[in-house]
Amino acid sequence: MNSDKKKIPKRHPAWWIPSTWFAMGLPFVALATSTSIMYKNMGISDTKIAFWTSLIMLPWTIKPLWGPFLEMFKTKKFFVYTTQIFTGCMFGLAALSMQSGYFFSISIAIFAIIAISGATHDTAADGVYLNELSAKVQAKYVGWQGAFYNIAKVFSGGLLVYLAGELEKKTGVINAWMIVLFIYAVVMVLLGLYNMKMLPTGGRSAEVHTMKEGFATLKDVIITFFQKKYIWFSLCFIVFYRFAEGQAIKITPLFFKADRAIGGLGLSTSQVGVLYGIFGAVAFVLGSIAAGYFVSNKGLTRRTLIILCTFFNVPFVAYAYLAVTQPSNLYIIGSAVAIEYFGYGFGFVGLILFIMQQIAPGKYKMAHYAFGSGLMSLGFLLPSMVSGMVSDWLGYKEFFIWVLISTLPAFLVTWFVPLQKFDEDKQEATVKEI
Repeated sequence: MNSDKKKIPKRHPAWWIPSTWFAMGLPFVALATSTSIMYKNMGISDTKIAFWTSLIMLPWTIKPLWGPFLEMFKTKKFFVYTTQIFTGCMFGLAALSMQSGYFFSISIAIFAIIAISGATHDTAADGVYLNELSAKVQAKYVGWQGAFYNIAKVFSGGLLVYLAGELEKKTGVINAWMIVLFIYAVVMVLLGLYNMKMLPTGGRSAEVHTMKEGFATLKDVIITFFQKKYIWFSLCFIVFYRFAEGQAIKITPLFFKADRAIGGLGLSTSQVGVLYGIFGAVAFVLGSIAAGYFVSNKGLTRRTLIILCTFFNVPFVAYAYLAVTQPSNLYIIGSAVAIEYFGYGFGFVGLILFIMQQIAPGKYKMAHYAFGSGLMSLGFLLPSMVSGMVSDWLGYKEFFIWVLISTLPAFLVTWFVPLQKFDEDKQEATVKEI
């Protein structure tokens, strides 16, 4: 272990957090949002888009099942950069599949593989973050995590969607999105090569060499996870915090693209890219960074958590306003997007920090963080899967009003969830209202 430290100097977090969390956000956002716009332009129904592009996100929910096996081999750094490169190769295959007559089926299968790779990457990256940084430094840089994760969101859902829209006018939908998927491929491979050099190890693998020992570790991880104090309250918080978001985020780009005659805003692909790439970009980054410094100074307390929850959920009123009034002015629509994105960037930090400081601490820090973040994805996945059906049934105006009603569970679980203060030296939690 000492020899490894001599070979790999300690690097400032600024050298690897931005690149790693950008790489974490890029495939997730591509699968969750950008592909929805791509399929919409190919004439696929909202119900089909919402269901399949949500189902392929399942690996981010079940990633704890293979998280413990990552402890058996190599370093966490190894899994980070190899999955980045592999994900890039898969995006390349998805681009090539655009020319197939069975593109929808083939692309969904490839995107499912990308999701498995991305979920594995996220587990290893979280392990690096948790093992390399103290609790105080974690809180300080959690805002930068969110910022660069969401810069990836803006790059994917903004810049690349705008580019796809412009290319569609010149080359057609198929060729335009094939080029965009190749860009995803190149960016992910380059990030993998960069992080191969810059990322700290995140700790070496445990001395576990058989599958039997791996399953034994998994069993212990699961048992100790559910033995945590107030775990069921915590899980309810994680799942219901995103209940409204899971519905709104999946339908919003489809709402932007839909014809005004059926309640949509009738925007072009390029205009949607501008909304996310300009209005959303600045707001999200500012919200994420501001939240990082906010929680760093205030700590994770009841009052802090309620403030974060309010920022996260109340801005959905902006989309309800758009659905009711159907404005045509892009600046009005962009302002609504900016309001929602600032709140989203600010409030999402509360969920990350809660998992990091209330769920992860203990014997299996990386694996338990993976459990928590996996269930966080479940809170997004389940409402997303049915959002298309609900939207088609209600119509866009009533749907976004329903989203506002759906924020109530988040406020309830935030108010009642118990908080604990964790003693890092004793490796145990002290139950204390904070």
